[in-house]
Amino acid sequence: MVIEAGLTAIAATVAFGWPRLGSSFFSRIERAFARLARRQGLAVVAVGLATLLLRLALLPLCPIPQPFSPDDFSFLLASDTFAHGRLTNPTPAMWTHFESIHITMQPTYMSMYFPGQGLLLAAGKVFLGHPWYGVLIASALMCAAICWMLQAWLPPTWALLGGMLAILRLGLFSYWVNTYTGGALITALGGALVLGALPRLIKTARFRFALLMAIGIILLALTRPYEGLLLCLPVAAVLGRWALFGKNRPTRGVLIRRAAFPLALIVAAGAWMADYDYRAFGSPLTLPYTVNRATYAIAPYYVWQSPRPEPLYRHKEMRNFYYRDELDTFTRIHRLSGFVPETLRKAHDALLFLAGVALLPPLFMLRRVLLDRRIRFLVLCVLIFIAGMVIEIYFIPHYMAPFTAAFYAIGLQAMRHLRLWNPEGRPVGLTVVRLTVALCFALAALRPFERPLHLTPVEWPPFGWLWQWYGPGHYGTERAQIEAGLEQLPGKQIVIVRYTPEHQPLEEWVYNAADIDNSKVVWAREMDPANDQELMHYYPDRKVWLVQPDSLPPTISPYQAPGQPTAVSR
Repeated sequence: MVIEAGLTAIAATVAFGWPRLGSSFFSRIERAFARLARRQGLAVVAVGLATLLLRLALLPLCPIPQPFSPDDFSFLLASDTFAHGRLTNPTPAMWTHFESIHITMQPTYMSMYFPGQGLLLAAGKVFLGHPWYGVLIASALMCAAICWMLQAWLPPTWALLGGMLAILRLGLFSYWVNTYTGGALITALGGALVLGALPRLIKTARFRFALLMAIGIILLALTRPYEGLLLCLPVAAVLGRWALFGKNRPTRGVLIRRAAFPLALIVAAGAWMADYDYRAFGSPLTLPYTVNRATYAIAPYYVWQSPRPEPLYRHKEMRNFYYRDELDTFTRIHRLSGFVPETLRKAHDALLFLAGVALLPPLFMLRRVLLDRRIRFLVLCVLIFIAGMVIEIYFIPHYMAPFTAAFYAIGLQAMRHLRLWNPEGRPVGLTVVRLTVALCFALAALRPFERPLHLTPVEWPPFGWLWQWYGPGHYGTERAQIEAGLEQLPGKQIVIVRYTPEHQPLEEWVYNAADIDNSKVVWAREMDPANDQELMHYYPDRKVWLVQPDSLPPTISPYQAPGQPTAVSR
């Protein structure tokens, strides 16, 4: 961030001091860029392929990431379940030892989240051999869809630039592509399809745009339906006004014929979702999140709700997460003295994640953008999203994924206004825009070499991912190395995890595959001696190990009851 801020300041200084610097060089690049942009279909394909090929080329420096956060493991549980042809799993016999954050144990054993991300990871695992390849394909589709959406709202050259910036900021170095968390790529893809189809559908009323919009709506519903609803409401209002009063609307019969299949597709997806909810959570009307939050959480999600009574926690680490971490945030935001700074923090995190520092200069033209009729609807969508986030307690950047393409359109329109800024007849704005884009490419080229250059972010917790260009680092490697070693041993293994009182709840090690009893390695929490003995009696054919993640480095040894000496080994 310091390097990015410093280079941004230098670029702005150069633009004011030498506004014609490199003019002929940049002009040649822009002409070649414009030739590709005018071939709009090819531009969309080029953006998608560039995302895919560049991230694959970076694998030697930025390998496939290891899961390390509770969200990662929760989505991977869903992936493993779907990959085995099941919608959920029966509750394990010894489930109290396997309880973990964002995992539902009753009425069934499953991820607490909506199934979209799990389905994506399962597709990567089944068809390409690893769940992360599903993330990679979704990243390429997202960047291509952002370019396609922008073509409907901005000139082709700026749409292609937006697609390239999406690659640099999201498709290569963000936690959206370098973890297994959140379903942000699918959600952003869905949002781009909806917003890209809207003006095309109103202009042509073609079936394919209605179908693409329906697919976008389904993707939103399967990943982040609350934020997806915030996007779909204004879209539905515009479509309804067009269908009733639009000058170029087709006849009612044509509208019905062209909308019938897309609407049937949405209804079918809703029916599948109801069946999934019934099988996983006991009722077709019980949405994901609901059972898990009712079982473990104290703090609600929205500002008008009251805290729940504290439930029974069998594990101190889980209480620390739900009581100390979540409830502290809820308590702060419920005070006026805390509501304003917490709301500003949400805006800060969102802005730095999408723009960093390098893309901030164009926002000086934000006033002109807000008055710009070309993208007024997109500004309205973003304002509705902001209102939705103000009333929600928590915020992580993937919450805004449905609106990613809208944010890019607003930022690019600000660039267009800045490009025309000529104080005292000097092309300062043009040079600022050119250097801003060049800086984004330079930072992307620098990012893979952060380790040799000793620019590695803070080790843990990786909260910097909210604003840094996060790439796969060391996170999760210790657990993965221990598990890989145990996988090589003969027979089945069980690992009992012992934490210190100061353990960070988000650094959780107790996660398992969908079929726990048949897994080669089972991870379990240490409880009291009686419960631990019951666990070992249930798995009499497994060698029992003790892992202490909070040791430096984490240690593994044959399990002995607390108070007895252990011979530590790695």
